[in-house]
Amino acid sequence: MGKRNIILFDDNDVRKALLPLTFTRPAAELRVGITTISEKWRAMLGEATYSYLTVPYLKAKYPLHACPSNLMVAGYVVPNACLAKAALALKPGEALICNQQLIAFNGSAADFDNRNYQPVEYEGTDVIVINRPYDIFLNNATVLESDFERITRGRQSQPLPGNCTVIGDASRIFLEEGAVVDGSTLNTREGCIYLGRDSQVMEGACVRGPFAACQGAWVRIGAKVYGATTLGPRCKIGGEVENSVFLANSNKAHEGFLGDAVIGEWCNIGGGTTCSNLKNDYGKIRLWNYASQRFDHTPLQFCGPIMGDHCKTGVNCMLNTATVLGVGVNIHGPGFPRAFVASFQEGGAAGFKDVPLKAFFAVAERVMARRDKVLDDVERSVLTSVHEIADYKYK
Repeated sequence: MGKRNIILFDDNDVRKALLPLTFTRPAAELRVGITTISEKWRAMLGEATYSYLTVPYLKAKYPLHACPSNLMVAGYVVPNACLAKAALALKPGEALICNQQLIAFNGSAADFDNRNYQPVEYEGTDVIVINRPYDIFLNNATVLESDFERITRGRQSQPLPGNCTVIGDASRIFLEEGAVVDGSTLNTREGCIYLGRDSQVMEGACVRGPFAACQGAWVRIGAKVYGATTLGPRCKIGGEVENSVFLANSNKAHEGFLGDAVIGEWCNIGGGTTCSNLKNDYGKIRLWNYASQRFDHTPLQFCGPIMGDHCKTGVNCMLNTATVLGVGVNIHGPGFPRAFVASFQEGGAAGFKDVPLKAFFAVAERVMARRDKVLDDVERSVLTSVHEIADYKYK
C-alpha cells in the first residue's frame, strides 16, 4: 500500500469569515498555538502526500494533488490525537461529523464535492474550530499548551542560563537548539514557555506563559509579554504584548500596546503604535465581517487589531478597538482611522487613497529582502489576485 493522499480543505463560508487572514493562505496555514494547523495535522496523521483544496488563485502556491482515494481533512479544525485517530479509521465513503460540521472524509474528490458520504458522528473530546479570526487568540492558550506537550514529550531542553529569574516550574520552559535567553524573567505559573530554534529573549524582558517564540523570533530588551502569545518564525516584538498571535515575519519592535490580536505576515507596527482592545463602555464588540459585509456583533469584550499580510502603521499611530486591516494597508498620521480599512489603502483619520500595485510591490520587495526572502512570481500572482478582488468587492 502506498502513501496516503491527504488533502487539507477549505470550507468556502469559513474561509470568507476568516478574511483578511485567508486572502493569502488556506485556513490550514493559520498559526494557533506553536505550529500552524497544517503542521499539527501532518504531525498527527503521519507520513503522507499532503496538498490543499482552496480557492483557485491560491493553487499555484498551495497546489492540489487529488487521487482516486483521498483523506480529506478540514484545514480550519485544530486536530488532537483522538480526532486524528478517528479520521484515519474512516472507511471509504465515510465522513467524520462533529456538531453538524464536516471534519474529515475518506473517498473520491467527486463524492466529496457532491457530499456523497455516510456520516460517522465523532464521539471524542471537544473539537476546536477556527471559524473567525478571533478564534485564534481565544483558543491560543489551550492549543499552545497542547502543542508544548506534544513537541517536547520525551525530549531534553537546552539548559537555561543562571542569569534568568524563573517564577514557577522551570521544567515548563523548553529551549530548542540555538535559543538564547539572558537576564530575563520567565513566569510559568499560568502556562508553559517555548523558545524555538535560534529564537532570542533579550535582557530585561518579562515573559509570562503560555508563550511561544518560534524559530528565529526575538523578544527585545525590556519587553513585557503576557500569555497567551505566539511569535511565528522570524517575528520581533518589544513594548507590551498580550494574548496575541503573529503568524510569521512581522515586527512590533518598539514601545506601544498590542493585545487580543492576530497579525499576518510581513507586517510592521511602528514605534509607539498603541491599539485599543477594550471599549470605553466595556461593552461587547462589533467586528467587520467580510462575509456579511458589515460590522457583526460578537461575544467579545476584548479584541485588538486583525491585520492581513503586508500591513504597516507609522510612528505613534492609534488603532481603535477591533480594527480590521486588509492586505497591504499602510496607516499613518494622527487620530484614529476607521475600524475597517480595505486592502491596498494608505492614509489615516484624514482619509485614504489607493495603493498602486507597482508601488506596493516595490515596498514588499524591500521588506522581504530584510528576511532574505524574494517576492517571486507566485507571491506576485497571489497578491495581484487579492488586489483585483479588493478593487471591486471590499471597499
